[in-house]
Amino acid sequence: MGETEKTHNDYNLVTITEGTTKIQFPEFDKVSSDAPVFYNPHMELNRDISILALQTFQKEQNRPIAICDLFGGSGIRGIRYKNEIDSTDTISINDISETANEFEKINVELNNLQDINIYNHEASAFLRSHRGEFDVIDIDPFGTPSPFLDAAGYCARKNSLLCVTATDTSALCGTYKEPCIRKYNAKPYKSEYCHETGIRILTGYVALTLAKYKKYIEVKLSHSTEHYMRLYLEVKKGSKATDESLNNIGYISHCKHCLYRETNNGLATSIQDTCPECGEKLIHAGPLWLGKIQDEEFIGEMIKESENKKLNSKKELLKLLNSCHGEANAPITFYDMHHLCRVLKISAPKLDLVFDQLKKEGFIAIKSHYNPLAIKTDAPIKKIKSIIISLNCS
Repeated sequence: MGETEKTHNDYNLVTITEGTTKIQFPEFDKVSSDAPVFYNPHMELNRDISILALQTFQKEQNRPIAICDLFGGSGIRGIRYKNEIDSTDTISINDISETANEFEKINVELNNLQDINIYNHEASAFLRSHRGEFDVIDIDPFGTPSPFLDAAGYCARKNSLLCVTATDTSALCGTYKEPCIRKYNAKPYKSEYCHETGIRILTGYVALTLAKYKKYIEVKLSHSTEHYMRLYLEVKKGSKATDESLNNIGYISHCKHCLYRETNNGLATSIQDTCPECGEKLIHAGPLWLGKIQDEEFIGEMIKESENKKLNSKKELLKLLNSCHGEANAPITFYDMHHLCRVLKISAPKLDLVFDQLKKEGFIAIKSHYNPLAIKTDAPIKKIKSIIISLNCS
């Protein structure tokens, strides 16, 4: 005889508060897919940012929005959406676990909420059976979102918001090359800017997947934080515009000897294999997204919206959003100051002095949320090296 399934009364319960929302879930030793009901406290910042992104999107649409939380777990994300975002329509929370469904229902009642529907389906099957019903689809799985993006592309309605989390950063960043090729049909490269490359691989994969359904994306916000990457994408529709959007697909080529890099647009494009600076072999990453990965206006509205919300991570959140806002018009990739200086075999000058000199000579110089030592600049690598050497000698 099989084991009797546990109910919520059989667990030691933990009660927590995020924003203005209270939830209960079974006590667990560590965050993993083996927990009776999945809740990750380290993703509170992710959820706080999502509250602002969805509220900003709702105000742009100027109507109530219907939201799908595809991997409900404890229900924290979908319940917070209903509780903390103004003017929502029905919230649909799905999870394949019946135990998770039980706690989702408990937590809905705990917050005295209405218009939340709980579903017990496999994620892709759920999306395909609810085509065109949602203004927002939030895909926040444990691991890769890749298997669910085709169903999302099929389901997503015109002018909707698609939110995607990936926690398999070791694949996207190039630590494990084969899994990235298998899951995202792209070759990664583990460079100093590998987290940006990972974001661009993920974005490119979404764009190519949605293109099958004559749909294209506009990136509203993207960020790489701790163990995960997160995208907020507005989905648009039209075959001609989709074709034009795919011009943003291409490759980044990198020289690990002198740190030269270049981009080449086109899914099937001619790329040189030799570094034009030093003659060494270039390494290529892609296909990936070479278009914009931050929307200055949208992020600006999110920052304003933060004044109206009670969020536990507000200080950290604003630091991240302000950094992403500043990167909106920055060049692709960045240079790590310490990595550059190791290549040059010299000690690193003060970072601000390098920024000041680049700007003084007419180049773009922007900091990045990916790395506190990052310099995003349009200056050629020879110029950056000469500035560092001159500052080091002065």
